[in-house]
Amino acid sequence: MAELAQACVAAAPVVVLGSGASMPHGLPGMGALASHLVASGPALPDREHSDAWNTFVSKAASADLETVLTTVRLPEALTRHIVEATWDQIAAADLRVFEAVVRDHRHLALTRLFRHLLASTHTDLDLVTTNYDRLAEYAADAGELCHSTGFGHGHLRFRHKEHPLRFTQNKKPARTVNIWKVHGSLDWFQGPTDSAPVGLPLMPARLSGYSPLIITPGIEKFQKTHDEPFRTILANADRALQRARGYVCIGYGFNDRHIQPKLIERCAVEPVPLVLLTRTMTPAAREFVLGGQCRRYLVLEQSTAGTRAYCPDYPAGAELPTPDLWTLHGFLSLVM
Repeated sequence: MAELAQACVAAAPVVVLGSGASMPHGLPGMGALASHLVASGPALPDREHSDAWNTFVSKAASADLETVLTTVRLPEALTRHIVEATWDQIAAADLRVFEAVVRDHRHLALTRLFRHLLASTHTDLDLVTTNYDRLAEYAADAGELCHSTGFGHGHLRFRHKEHPLRFTQNKKPARTVNIWKVHGSLDWFQGPTDSAPVGLPLMPARLSGYSPLIITPGIEKFQKTHDEPFRTILANADRALQRARGYVCIGYGFNDRHIQPKLIERCAVEPVPLVLLTRTMTPAAREFVLGGQCRRYLVLEQSTAGTRAYCPDYPAGAELPTPDLWTLHGFLSLVM
């Protein structure tokens, strides 16, 4: 198992982050977000809005948030409220993580992973995520690495024509983490009509007239990915996943059709190593990894005995008496 893990890391893998990578740091999961949205109290100017919101609240009591938002059609004003309320809750938690990183540059295990993956001759690392938060950006900064998200640099960031942005130090390529955020970022906003998307880092509150560019679960989810900047970001994410020589998936449930098609196709055709670190495998993850579609894999998940590990030699799993091996911190002790 250790050999497979080390082989995957040595292959300069693409890192895939899901919500499970952020929740241990206080970022809200779908359950907490659903409770926040139900209690958010949007304006309900007429019967149409009132009925739609009441339907949403009723369904949210018994179904997961993504299912509810996919089946309940909300008026545009309520959809905008969902986006803004989502931003408000996640941004507050995200800034608390930033404060922790400022106080301790080793706060995020991602920093250790990035530095390890870029310690050789590799100068670029690709990371694909469905998360809106900026933990990957903070981790790169704390490791004194550059990062690129498809926007420029500085306090006022515009979309960059060259993807990813190239940095140099002493006329040599700088070590850079390319962060492809397929559902948007807390940094990204759409300004007044016809203005280009803009990146505004570390905003403590939403700026009047600027809407968060994040794709929340719902009926319009796939339609919005055809708009910029999502279209370009998704194309770069697909390219990274398609050419990857390995994958390290952290807290990712394999429930997003924007990410896994290229990943699943690659693992099915070639023996590309895949490592999955997770508290509990989702049904979708279990079906893909353990169902025969992945030829070289290592799954580490939490168990009552410590960590349960799955690999081709142990497809039913093997108990390991190491409590935190399924966390990124514990995994790094295995490969470093």
